[in-house]
Amino acid sequence: MNAAVSLLRPAPTNAATHPQLTDALRATVGAKSAAALALLREAVAEFGPNGELAFANSFGAEDMVLTDLILSNALPITVFSLDTGRLPAETYSLIGEVERRYGSKLEIYFPDASAVETFVRSHGINAFYDSVELRKACCGVRKMEPLRRALAGRKAWITGLRAAQSVTRSGLPVRETDSANGLEKLNPLSDWSETEVWAYIRLNEVPCNALHDQFYPSIGCAPCTRAIAVGEDVRAGRWWWENPETKECGLHVKAG
Repeated sequence: MNAAVSLLRPAPTNAATHPQLTDALRATVGAKSAAALALLREAVAEFGPNGELAFANSFGAEDMVLTDLILSNALPITVFSLDTGRLPAETYSLIGEVERRYGSKLEIYFPDASAVETFVRSHGINAFYDSVELRKACCGVRKMEPLRRALAGRKAWITGLRAAQSVTRSGLPVRETDSANGLEKLNPLSDWSETEVWAYIRLNEVPCNALHDQFYPSIGCAPCTRAIAVGEDVRAGRWWWENPETKECGLHVKAG
């Protein structure tokens, strides 16, 4: 075979993760980045520099923007993540890359092993496909309980939520009271668009999950995440067998 000939077709470029960096977009991202950084600094001043304020990092694109803002500016904000035990290999690779890039060890919280064993023995290894109730129960074991431990003793926590991500997040404020966990919750990127998130990542050469370029805009556990088709909602690949109204794991559902 001619060495210059390849039977492999190059993967299509994901336009969503490589926006055109116009002067207008650069200016908008610069202004919003400054506002987010100011909010983070104000939060440290209000809540304290000794672990009272924590950032929940799931290593999605939005969370990588906040990771860069926090670690590049050496803000005294604890960065933690929840390892459910079923994350994609690409997510684990990114965790290692982040720690090397920023020279900072992250706090990783794991689910209680006995609780996971009990759930799997009672319902099956992939029971989350069987009903919304079992899927939420799985999230409860693998995410909610570790989150409670991660937030214990904190005064406030930070998320990468955006209002435009899904119908369950419309009207998302920059700051709110998290009554379920009994502390304040900050969403510095609430009014950011997906294009602005990716512009920040490209302009600042921020590491990101390799799955994003494979058309995974939202990434969770491997068996609960798929790529999306052109024109689908950015959250369509999460728990794709469910209706949009149920697509939350419980981490960001308001009490009552």
